Amino acid sequence: MQQAVAGRELASGRASGWSEILRQYLKFTKVGLNSLVVLTTCTGFVLASHGLISGPRLLWTLLGTGLAALGASGLNQWLERRRDALMLRTRTRPLPSGKLPPMQALIVALALAFTGDVLLGVLVNPLTAALALIVQLVYLAAYTPLKTRTPAATLIGAVCGALPPMMGFAAATGRLDREAWIMGALLFAWQIPHSLALAWMYRQDYRRGGYRLLPVLDASGRSTFRLVLLYALTLVPLALGLMLARMTGWIYGLGVVLLGTMLVLFAVQLVRERTELAARRLFLASVVYLPLLLLLLMLDSGPRPALGGGAPWRLDAQAAETALDLTR
Repeated sequence: MQQAVAGRELASGRASGWSEILRQYLKFTKVGLNSLVVLTTCTGFVLASHGLISGPRLLWTLLGTGLAALGASGLNQWLERRRDALMLRTRTRPLPSGKLPPMQALIVALALAFTGDVLLGVLVNPLTAALALIVQLVYLAAYTPLKTRTPAATLIGAVCGALPPMMGFAAATGRLDREAWIMGALLFAWQIPHSLALAWMYRQDYRRGGYRLLPVLDASGRSTFRLVLLYALTLVPLALGLMLARMTGWIYGLGVVLLGTMLVLFAVQLVRERTELAARRLFLASVVYLPLLLLLLMLDSGPRPALGGGAPWRLDAQAAETALDLTR
């Protein structure tokens, strides 16, 4: 009887141990944050498909993108593990807290990143895989080291967030049309107020970590908040660009004007007050803004009549052939 109880306790302890390891790896690879990467990729794919969505290709696109993003996030945490240990916000992460062995974590992150790239290259198309590799290289070889050297790192890091929706377009069509670039520009602009508001909230922590982000160097916040407002103002015309490109309708147009106005008002409040509370409000508003924007895009997307009542949206011969292949 005692042996049976001991056996059950041992099995329970092992299950609990594996559960804790899994939980730490989910934190290590930033699963929550990267779900947004997958969502923006999915939105780009849906928009580019014009209603002719290939389920298998979409599945492989999202799986490959997700794995590539998880691997890149893990590698970023591995590279920054010593600086993370200096910061209050990050010192409990799996590596600085000692909850994961660094070498094991490195191997897992490399495997995830490589698997994601291979899946995209083999099962989707080379262009999508190339974009995923570019994101990884910019994120790890440029953004990560430059954060300790120049405030321009924020702009470089925004490139990484701009490319996932473009990967969705590339996965669906095999090319990057103007709509893909518009959506990429929209995601790029969104990241600036989002990132700078967060950096202002934790500027003392970033200073402890040795990062030279703009809010760390800009003691008054004047330059930081002006940049936040500038990029917030660009979101409305950029978002409307997709409607002008005939990819969405007036419901989306009205929605993005309201969302963009909301974000601008929070940015104006931050410029006036220059407080951490105002920065937190703007940050939370930016977190709400993006999922709602993506939802509007997917709900109100599809072929639209040309301006002036002309013929409906027409795909060129190559795109039409691609769309037919996706339905087979």
